[in-house]
Amino acid sequence: MNFDPNAAAPEQSGVFGLPHTPADAQVVLIPVPFEATTSYGGGTSGGPAAILAASKQVDLFDIEVGKPYERGIAMLEESPDLKAWDHAARLVAAHVIARGGTHGEPALLAAAATVSEYGLKMNAFVRATAELYLNRGKIVGTIGGDHSISFGAIEAHAARFPGMGVLHFDAHADLRRAYEGFEWSHASIMENVMRRLPGVARLVQVGIRDLCEEEHQRIQDSDGRIVAFYDAELAERRFAGETWAQQCARMVAALPQQVYVSFDIDGLDPALCPHTGTKVPGGLSFQMATSLLKATAESGRTIVGFDLTEVAPAQDDSEWDENVGARLLYKLIGWTLRSQH
Repeated sequence: MNFDPNAAAPEQSGVFGLPHTPADAQVVLIPVPFEATTSYGGGTSGGPAAILAASKQVDLFDIEVGKPYERGIAMLEESPDLKAWDHAARLVAAHVIARGGTHGEPALLAAAATVSEYGLKMNAFVRATAELYLNRGKIVGTIGGDHSISFGAIEAHAARFPGMGVLHFDAHADLRRAYEGFEWSHASIMENVMRRLPGVARLVQVGIRDLCEEEHQRIQDSDGRIVAFYDAELAERRFAGETWAQQCARMVAALPQQVYVSFDIDGLDPALCPHTGTKVPGGLSFQMATSLLKATAESGRTIVGFDLTEVAPAQDDSEWDENVGARLLYKLIGWTLRSQH
């Protein structure tokens, strides 16, 4: 009752400096410090803790979404099991990654299978935790970690909201089948979603600018179930005079009524996430990304849940990546709440 939203974050406060617990918060965040299959730059397992720390510098009044904090926001404690699984899986995965895949070699195939077992455990943990809080009437957000952590959360939401769409912000299509031999690779997250979760009616991808031929063919062969808005094509149309507002309207029109947002931070311009593992030139500005969230919410669609992944803490003490991540997280929460109320 004595909480002052205009004051500095209290020393023992939670995410965004708030006093809420998971019991009294409307929004519950699940931290998933897991990055077993990261194949280039690492560090995303430190993302949840870094975002938590940076969030305490975010002003709670937002000119667009008002005061999301009033609904209550809480982040769960990081699971020791997840941390242990991540550490063990990374040790085994390193041998496969160093070789660029399994190449049919028995020892490497066995290593990849072990990593997949840890991936299954992680998926089951995230799904069960998301289901627990969805059943309590909470809005659930999941914080990675690499993008593979999203599967369990999307699975839980797809079961609860059958026919939902996934709005996927990313530089990559993530439609590779068992990349480098890892069934639950970060590069295979949307392949797994679309192949294993019939409750997902459509995948709408935004910011895509790095994909292989097989992934492109996967999109072409999806009969409209996967709709990709390629970064280069969007840029060319803007150069020709189409506004970003018009482009947002086209993207939103492709979405079903209920929408889950899966946000890989590398969908943004790499200047905003310089330490994420697989940077690609191009991408969205912060304002472009948040205006698409706004367009989705204001279209009358309901954002039912979200994840934020691939935020890697800065190694130069700038705290830039986690600063951007925390502010994007607050916007995700704000527009989710606005879409539901």
